[in-house]
Order: sequence, then C-alpha cells, then structure tokens
Amino acid sequence: MSPADDAPDRGPDTAPTDFLRELIRSDMADGTFGGRIQTRFPPEPNGYLHIGHAKAICLDFGLAAEFGGTCNLRFDDTNPDTEDTEFVEAIVDDVAWLGFEPERAPLYASSYFDQLYAWAEHLVSAGLAYVDDQDGETISAQRGGFGRPGVESPFRTRSIEENLDLFRRMRAGEFPDGARVLRAKIDMQHDNMQLRDPVMYRIRHAHHHRTGDDWCIYPTYDWAHGQSDAIEGVTHSLCTLEFDSHRPLYDWYLDHLPLPSDRPRQTEFARLEFTYTVTSKRKLAKLVEDRLVDGWDDPRLPTLRGIRRRGYPAAAIRDFCEFIGVARTVSRHEIELLESFVRRELNATALRRMVVLRPVRLTITNWPVDEHGAAAVEWVEVANNPENPDEGVRRVPFSGSLWIESDDFRAEPPPKFFRLSPGREVRLRGAYFVTCTGFETDDAGNVTEVMCTYDPATTGGNAPDGRKVKSTMHWVSVDHAVDVMVALYERLFAAEVPGEATGDPLDDLNPTSREVLERCRAEPIVGECPPGSVVQFERLGYFAHDPSTAGLFHRTVGLRDEWANIQRRSAR
Repeated sequence: MSPADDAPDRGPDTAPTDFLRELIRSDMADGTFGGRIQTRFPPEPNGYLHIGHAKAICLDFGLAAEFGGTCNLRFDDTNPDTEDTEFVEAIVDDVAWLGFEPERAPLYASSYFDQLYAWAEHLVSAGLAYVDDQDGETISAQRGGFGRPGVESPFRTRSIEENLDLFRRMRAGEFPDGARVLRAKIDMQHDNMQLRDPVMYRIRHAHHHRTGDDWCIYPTYDWAHGQSDAIEGVTHSLCTLEFDSHRPLYDWYLDHLPLPSDRPRQTEFARLEFTYTVTSKRKLAKLVEDRLVDGWDDPRLPTLRGIRRRGYPAAAIRDFCEFIGVARTVSRHEIELLESFVRRELNATALRRMVVLRPVRLTITNWPVDEHGAAAVEWVEVANNPENPDEGVRRVPFSGSLWIESDDFRAEPPPKFFRLSPGREVRLRGAYFVTCTGFETDDAGNVTEVMCTYDPATTGGNAPDGRKVKSTMHWVSVDHAVDVMVALYERLFAAEVPGEATGDPLDDLNPTSREVLERCRAEPIVGECPPGSVVQFERLGYFAHDPSTAGLFHRTVGLRDEWANIQRRSAR
C-alpha cells in the first residue's frame, strides 16, 4: 500500500481538518484577534534544524498561508553561550529549502531586550519579581518536586526599592556571573513546577552574536518567548507538547504586562518522532562532537542538512507532514513511511541511469569486430524515466566488453535465482539477450570474468520469436565507463526506539551504518549529473550526487517499498 492509497479520501472541495484548523476557523468566525491570523516559527540558533522541526515549519507557515495570515521566522536568541550566526544562516537556508519564505526579514528576540528589561522592571515595581542571591543549585533544590513542597527564598521579601536597585546594578554589570538572578514571584507551592518562582534573568558576561557586549544579563526562554510573541502581534503561538506545562507561565506573564496589542494564545501539538531515529539536540551534538558522524550534514543524521545532502526532496517532506496531520497525543511514525514519500516523489522526477556497484567483467565472445580487430560500439536508446515520457531517451554505448554486478552471476545458482549462470539466457537492459557460456576465476575462486554469446536478432532487448527471459540486468560498457564513488547506508541506530533498553540511545549506534564503494562503474552521462541532483541507479535505488564532492553519490532510498510490507503485515 502506498502513501497515496492510505491517505484520507478528500473530495476536491474538502479542506483538511484537525484541532488546530478548527480552532483557527472558530477564532475567525468569532472575530477573535479581529479575524487576524499570525504565527511564528521560533527556533533557538544553537544548532541545526532536524526533521522534527520540519513539521513545525510546515504547520506554522502552512496554516498562516491557508488562512490568509502571516508567519514570522523569529530567532529566540537569549543564550549567548550556545548561539552563533552559523546556525542563524543555516536555519534561514533550511526554511527556504523546505519551500517557505517569510514575508519579512528574520526577527530576533534580542531585538526586544530593551522592552523585555523594561517589562521586568514593571513586574519588580508591582511586587511580582525579586532578586535572589542564591546559586542555581540551591534554587533548584528549593523548588521541591511533585508531591514535595517548595521552599521560599530568604530574599523573596526584599522591598521593591531594593529589588529595583539590585536589578539595575545587575544590568550595569556590577556582579559576577551567577551572583544573582531575577525571579518572578508567583507561588512556591503551586502544583505546576513552572510557576514556582521561575528565573527570568541570569548574569552572563558573554558576547552575544547580535548585541555584542551591550548586555551582561540575559532573559530566560520562558520570559522572552511569550513577550516576543506579544511584541510582534502573534495570534496563535503553536508549540510542541513538551511546552504544555509552560503555558500557565506563558499566560501569567502576559496577564501582568501592559501589552501593545492582542494577547497571543499558546496551543500545543504532538512533535514528530520516528523509529530508528534520534532528534534530541543534545544527542545529535554528541554524535558530532565525538566524531561518530562526519558533521551536522552527515547523510545518516535526521538534520535537514543531512537529509538534504542525502537527496530527500523538500516536496516529499511537505507531503509527508500533510499526510500525517496534526494530533494532540505523542506517537512515533515508522521511518519507512517517510521513505515511501521520498521514493514516490523521486520515482516521478528522478532520471534513470546505469551504474555497477561491484563490477565483474562480462565478455561477449561473438561480438563483431572490424577488419583491424577493433570491437564494434553500438549506441542503444534507453528511456530517461519510464514514468515520464516527456523526459525522452538517452543513447548509451554498448560493446562486447561490459561491467555487470557481481551478484548478477552465480556459477552454481540457488533456487529461484533467475539472473546469469552457465547456460542461462538473460536480457541486458535496452540491448540484447545474452547466454552464459563460461566463466573464469582467480586463485581464490572469485569470478573475474563471465563469457557470453549474444543474439543479434534481439536488438532493443526484444526477441522476434516471442521467447521470454526471467531477468533483465543493467550493465556499463568497459571502455566508456566513468568511475564514481558510492556511499551505502543502513540505519544509524540498530534499535527501533534508540535507548529504550539502556536509557542511552548511543548504546544502540550501528557501527556498520555506512559502506563506501570507491570504484563503481557508471555510464558516461553520470559524469554530467549536477551536484545535488538525484538519479535512480537502475535496479539499485535512488542516489544523490554530493553537492561538494564530485563523483560521490549517497544512497537516498532503495527501490523496495518497505512501508507497503509493513502495512501488509499489520493487516494480517
């Protein structure tokens, strides 16, 4: 069963529906926010985006476009220790590659530092925030836990005047890192741990990628996030479910501030998780830092950089996100489902090419030669994409000396092996029928050459007498072949849920997740594949030409629809 077969049957005039769309439709009908829709995608520029972010991007930008609204790309850049312009530039590029263009230039929470500070003073002046001299470890311990009461800070009763004085001196840089923090004064006994006097500002004498050394106190994510939404006029603040417990704090801050416009509303949805995949930024960073992968764009990683380099089309990711929809409960999707969308997209768009990964020589002993003994060369026509006749055909050189896959020959064929073996006839793609007449081996018994005869009457791979063969094989002419390097991939993690057994996903790292074949043989036109393009190596799968390394191809996905097999097994 393909993704298209399994998709909901929507008529041409039927709009998709889910709880987020119903919420927006209700708001528009009621005139909430004046009928205005504004969302935002708010990444922290402390790493590279991964496949889980793709769902959020598609929702934030897609819903805004669907309902005639706008979506901002805003960087919540409140932590100078972990953020960098490298990540900013990469995120801007990844969002554009995925197919979304913000209507305005990227926005930054750091642009609102002055307003956030002024609002923090507003809370201090209202007796709703105070300066705490305790260290982070003590504050964390005093918060208590579920079923354990919190302990109020001994500095909670400071006067408004003293708190304002200390906070301003924090801002002026009088105190070292960690000496003091600003906390909201809410309720140390609240059932929701987020409301037990959360920290709003920390002292950090660190250089910020945008504000430089202008600030030595930095707002926490929770203090900056909702207020940035309000400053920008966001109406629907869409977050993943882990922020569900943060929503009361989001609302508390907004309730106690003189907002410039509509009060934004936070709504949560389930994040995107896959089998055999880790999307934790911390774990991905460890893979990179420990050199367990080649970098953030390693094709085995679920980063958008990685899957883009591996050849995943942006359209396939968008289609997948639309297909799975949006839910309130956490679920883990089979990675094979995403791959099926990639395969379907590439089946329609990728040009076909012939490449031999593990070559063995095939010699046609009755191939014609001229009067000087030179073997003839014939140019055969092969379709560029049978799924799209408009792509036309290409001419491929065929000769009496070819490369074929070593797996396509067996001296002693097992049952149901229909490819080449002594006495057996097969079709060479787009060319002729050939029959194996013998083979040669080296001293270790490895086959080094296969001898065949060809039937000249079967030009184009068709027999005029109507006889059939059970196998069609790809090939490459020895004298015309170009060398390419191919990287084959298995799952980066061997367990369906990495870390489920031990608690550490890295325990399930697959040490054989990549195999590099350095001397593969390809038909000449493969040497002209543009960097970044994806082609189908016939019978082998889809492969992407590395954007920065000429002649290196990464396997994107295989030809076998593993998702269909999963569906069939689950239907039994």
